[in-house]
Amino acid sequence: MNQKVIQEVRENRPLIHHLTNQVVMNFSANGLLSFGGTPAMANAKEEAREMALNANGLLINVGTITPSEVTAMIKAGKAANEKGIPVVLDPVGIAATPFRDTAVKQILNEVNPTVIKGNAGEIAYLVNVPWETKGPDAVGEGNIAEVAAKAQEKYQTAVVITGKTDIICSGNYFKENQTGHPLLTKITGAGCLLGSILTACLTTKEPLEEQMQTAVEFYGLAAEYAALNPNVSGPGTFLAYFIDALSLDADQLG
Repeated sequence: MNQKVIQEVRENRPLIHHLTNQVVMNFSANGLLSFGGTPAMANAKEEAREMALNANGLLINVGTITPSEVTAMIKAGKAANEKGIPVVLDPVGIAATPFRDTAVKQILNEVNPTVIKGNAGEIAYLVNVPWETKGPDAVGEGNIAEVAAKAQEKYQTAVVITGKTDIICSGNYFKENQTGHPLLTKITGAGCLLGSILTACLTTKEPLEEQMQTAVEFYGLAAEYAALNPNVSGPGTFLAYFIDALSLDADQLG
């Protein structure tokens, strides 16, 4: 982990434009605030370009996507590419419906993401690797490293695959991350909030690989720290302590 990434986020408090799903907006905003970033939740196509041009990073999450939001995501993504700020694409549940599939591929045709982040089922679907899914969740098993490498090559972008073992892939760079806790799978939007924090880390001046590794590793350590709190008795209490843990320094998390 490169602690300079976290320090720089907290010094600069980057504005992260979220085009994200309605289920996780509040959680993502609070989590990013705790970590050190500044969230902007603006889904309207009428202001997408201007908001992206004012931001330091852009997160595109298709969790509750509508036709109007597809337009907004493309406008914001093209503006972000034009400005040269990082773009994270989270293709939530892409395998679930033809509409979702078409929307994500339309975005990828017009926007160049810095990182594509998703679970194994979502990334496998993007590269035509068979993988069992259940709505937005990956429930199957397979060669995750191979899926990450194929996605990196096909889309010429960095890839983060989340799960019990996270995979970080960028060209010849390949890392696994084992931090995290099962309670993350019992709360809504854990993967979505990681997308917010990853985007914030990508706004720093440190190397891309260290930005990705730090975001994923720190996030997992914060979850482990929160889960060990004696007051945590289940997902509800975990959520509150997890938000608190995201505000700590890495060396406090153990």
